Amino acid sequence: MKLGLVAEDGKSKQPIEVQIDSLIVAGWTGRDKAAVEAHIRELEELGISRPSRTPIYYRCAASLLTTNKSIEVVGETSSGEVEFVLFSTDSGLLVGVGSDHTDREVEKIGVTISKQLCAKPVGSEVWKFDDVADHWDYLVMRSFASRDGKRELFQEGPVTAMRDPKELMMGYNGSEGLEVGAVMFCGTLPVIGPIRTADKFEIELDDPVLGRKLRHEYEVISLAIEG
Repeated sequence: MKLGLVAEDGKSKQPIEVQIDSLIVAGWTGRDKAAVEAHIRELEELGISRPSRTPIYYRCAASLLTTNKSIEVVGETSSGEVEFVLFSTDSGLLVGVGSDHTDREVEKIGVTISKQLCAKPVGSEVWKFDDVADHWDYLVMRSFASRDGKRELFQEGPVTAMRDPKELMMGYNGSEGLEVGAVMFCGTLPVIGPIRTADKFEIELDDPVLGRKLRHEYEVISLAIEG
């Protein structure tokens, strides 16, 4: 599939079309073992089993990726989470921001299945990875959840909470890179308060060094469960 993005270098924005052949969702990617354990316990409280290993890499359909401003889900048991996203392209490695939106009830049955059920929103604007590589550890991820008109900070923390991108790619395929056409979601932060549903999620990747942000927001449209 093709995905339309906008490459931003701080001076200009250039529309690009990226070929997407595979989607990988990396889970339990934290550098801090205690923080990883805390996130695992968060999910265990929801009835979700521990992963067989950490980090773990789930394969999902590439067609789940979307830059749309809304997604449709079944029922009201899903939620989003902010992640930095790597795009391997003909012109090099790009970094963006995305949400591994997941059905939490189905996650209790099987994480791999749950990853496949919801669209994976990503922001249309991306940066060249080389433009942030030298100050990567200063980047900050953030998300907000809105429910019934009330907007709350949902997640916030540095990308250093997750393993370095090159380490994550190495863990997946034994190389400090991805095959061209591959996209990798690279893990998330613990939530502030309980994991919860929302009418709208906002996600951002903040670069305080260059004074810019990647942002995306999307509404969650719940479809009725009829039987």
